[in-house]
Amino acid sequence: MTTVARTAAAAQAAPVSTTVFPILFAISIVHLLNDSMQSTVTALFPILRDSLSLSYTQIGFIAFAMNITASILQPIVGTYADIRPRPYILPIGVGFTLVGIVALALAPNFATILLAVTAMGIGSAIFHPESSRVAYLAAGARRGLAQSIFQVGGNIGSSLGPIMTAVLFVPLGQFGVIWFTFVALAGIAIQYYVARWYKRQNVAPRSSTKRNGPGERIGALSRFQIVSAIVILVFLVFSKHVYMSSITSFYTFYLIDDYGVTVEHAQLFLFAFLVATAAGTFFGGPLADRFGRRNIIWLSILGTAPFSIALPYADLFWSGVLCVCAGFVLSSAFSIIVVYAQELLPGNVGLVSGLFFGLAFGLGGLGSVVLGWIADATSIAYIMKLCAYLPLLGVLAILLPKDRKAEAA
Repeated sequence: MTTVARTAAAAQAAPVSTTVFPILFAISIVHLLNDSMQSTVTALFPILRDSLSLSYTQIGFIAFAMNITASILQPIVGTYADIRPRPYILPIGVGFTLVGIVALALAPNFATILLAVTAMGIGSAIFHPESSRVAYLAAGARRGLAQSIFQVGGNIGSSLGPIMTAVLFVPLGQFGVIWFTFVALAGIAIQYYVARWYKRQNVAPRSSTKRNGPGERIGALSRFQIVSAIVILVFLVFSKHVYMSSITSFYTFYLIDDYGVTVEHAQLFLFAFLVATAAGTFFGGPLADRFGRRNIIWLSILGTAPFSIALPYADLFWSGVLCVCAGFVLSSAFSIIVVYAQELLPGNVGLVSGLFFGLAFGLGGLGSVVLGWIADATSIAYIMKLCAYLPLLGVLAILLPKDRKAEAA
């Protein structure tokens, strides 16, 4: 190969130097569509509890089946994409979600519902790590902002679940999910457009890059420091997503049972919480780009504790206010955690994305099962009080390396 040809190939494989907003907005829109389809599962919980006489434990298992599938598969998909990038896997992921949507709309029993949500979990496992990699490639120098744009789409999509319950599923029932086949088809079309851009980047596989041997220092950090930082980030993801699971899966039941509100009214409270998480996600990335990733991570998670601890003891109005505040503050952390971990492990963007999105799904699903079992044995109010202290784990973020060292890793 000539010198000119090698230079051209290197330029094609290099990350873009400017932020490619059309691609970021495209994957954010697909994230919105994908997570709105995922949120049909939790949106159906009040309907399924009555129509199929499900226990809280069974409800928790529905969330667990979808989330644990995504949790296990996402690191595998991410690692494979690092070794051998496959742009056109993006629309295939939404195709699995389409299959799950159709099956969920027609499912006659608990077992079929589990199969349907498992297919949706496979769709998420394919979608999230590769789309997060696209956000990384299109970010330029604004990685925090890029991840926030990508993830805010998902938060907005998730926030539509309660509205769907009140407007769509209460009057139409479970079969109303069938309308989301059109959403899935739109997502497949957009992902095909994104995949074409992704293919043109000629991303080099990880196997072509130099790897450090065991025990070597990687930039400013030793391997032990990097592993310790990843473990801390895992604990932070645990605290965030188990608390989020307690709200998304059980807060509506808490409002219905303890405050006597209707299903529709309870869903509006959950909608307010999810809108607040979308807003927090959007602002978290730019703030981290400006004030430092570590600073915003620990402030986000630990700063949620005053609101979460006070929430179970408030009246209906202040319960809603505190829930919104907790959602806004807590949600600003996750996109930053992903970017921070990507900088700790350069060359492993897919693995990191798959690992942390997988952890988010897995911990959320496992939390739903465990919390559902505890709720059956005690009460929903006890769950709210128990989970209120999880954000205190945010203090661990102080132990993370400073941003400059993480970037140099």
